[in-house]
Amino acid sequence: MISLCSFREEEDSLTAKKVGYSMESENIYGCEMQEDRMKKLIKNGTIVLENKVIQGDLLIEDEVIAEIGQNLDAEGGQIIDATGLVVLPGGIDVHTHFNIDVGVRAVDDFSTGTIAAAFGGTTTIVDHMGFGPKGCNLHHQLGVYKGYTNGKCVTDYGIHGVFQDINEDILKETEVMMADGVSSFKMYLTYDYKLEDADTLKVLKKLKDIGGITTVHCENDAIIHYLRDKFVAEGKTEAKYHPQSRPPYCEAEAVDRMIALAKAAGKAPLYIVHVSAKESVNLIREARKAGDTVFGETCPQYLVLDESRYDDPVEGLKFILSPPLRAKEHQEAIWQGIKDGTLQVIATDHCSFDFHGDKQNGKDDFTKCPNGAPGVETRMPIVFSEGVSKGRLSLNEFAAVTSTNPAKIFGMYPKKGVLAPGSDADIVLMNPDIEVTITKNILHENVDYTPYEGIQVKGWPVMTMVRGQAVVENERLQVPLGFGRYINRKPVKYTELLK
Repeated sequence: MISLCSFREEEDSLTAKKVGYSMESENIYGCEMQEDRMKKLIKNGTIVLENKVIQGDLLIEDEVIAEIGQNLDAEGGQIIDATGLVVLPGGIDVHTHFNIDVGVRAVDDFSTGTIAAAFGGTTTIVDHMGFGPKGCNLHHQLGVYKGYTNGKCVTDYGIHGVFQDINEDILKETEVMMADGVSSFKMYLTYDYKLEDADTLKVLKKLKDIGGITTVHCENDAIIHYLRDKFVAEGKTEAKYHPQSRPPYCEAEAVDRMIALAKAAGKAPLYIVHVSAKESVNLIREARKAGDTVFGETCPQYLVLDESRYDDPVEGLKFILSPPLRAKEHQEAIWQGIKDGTLQVIATDHCSFDFHGDKQNGKDDFTKCPNGAPGVETRMPIVFSEGVSKGRLSLNEFAAVTSTNPAKIFGMYPKKGVLAPGSDADIVLMNPDIEVTITKNILHENVDYTPYEGIQVKGWPVMTMVRGQAVVENERLQVPLGFGRYINRKPVKYTELLK
């Protein structure tokens, strides 16, 4: 087992960060960013293509992959020896919440969030916007979030739209949002701006017509409020009552309802975020068998953590997230859903609040604890370890759920999500033999804990490249803030993805 702690001794290193270093200081990056058009040749790697794995070389030129094969020549360019390493398409995390304000603000913004993503092997994120002021239009929040991202990101990035209210002007505005590179929109069935069924149908039909997709947080709002109020009235306010207030059937009912509404809207494209319950997996599986255009996402927390984490009344606050962690029986169902294609994407729902900060709002009442947990940096190693290293997933299946499928669903393929000539050279080199124990002190997320503390993984990213530029190398950030680019995402023919 190797240690990743020694490099934290340098005060100017990003890995020593939390509070106190200057994000403006160039010496923390290990370089001054220069335009880099030198050819690069990754040699002797295990290269994970979309439908096969080869031993060979990958040539990069002018930010894109120029050639993949054997015995390639860089013609005086940089040689990167990938002997013993797995060469993968850069990870794409399509479910983050950076800088979100839910009454309290998440501690990871687009600088610390994308830095952590890059160290974890993720090269592109697509962030779910938070709600804006009452009555605002779609572009209001897009403008706010472009302000948040301006000069901040070190990975490439996109932004999901978010629905708060539905009227004819909002529906028409989706067409303009599509032209601005926003091909997906979030709606909630709970929280302050939940949509009712009639408005949901309008959204589904409109996005189907323009080549977009509706992404949905599926939980039954009435059940949540009823159970939360009941527990509080009974004095049951410890963390362990959080999962009981949002039981599996609370999620499954909402999933079932959304599938029915999408069917009524002409089998409109539907993407269910953060699936946590076996019942939801079964519903999505049956819908897809029936030809419905339904896609499913889960997250690492539902694959490796379970509801026993809530038993500690203090530490349990770390795991207050929605949907909550489930009993172990749900984990195997989710793994099976990934394996058989029912669930196409593993994202994170990264939404970070300090345990010793805002999470303590819930110490006497779990309903007052902000919902969310970090994970953008640990997604790729956890899924590689639990999936590939333990034999649950092939290398191709791993690349599909962490990169290729999200690129296809969210309008970035083949520019992103695949190792192929002409695609962006977004690449992660993974050492499959490194064993690492995850602890907070080896991570770069700005939050003061990780829910994966003490979990041992086999497989760790050792280099992350975005458009051919090493963003993370030798355990150091190699680019300045603002290196990442906004992705203008495109409409998708979703029925083609079902074939």
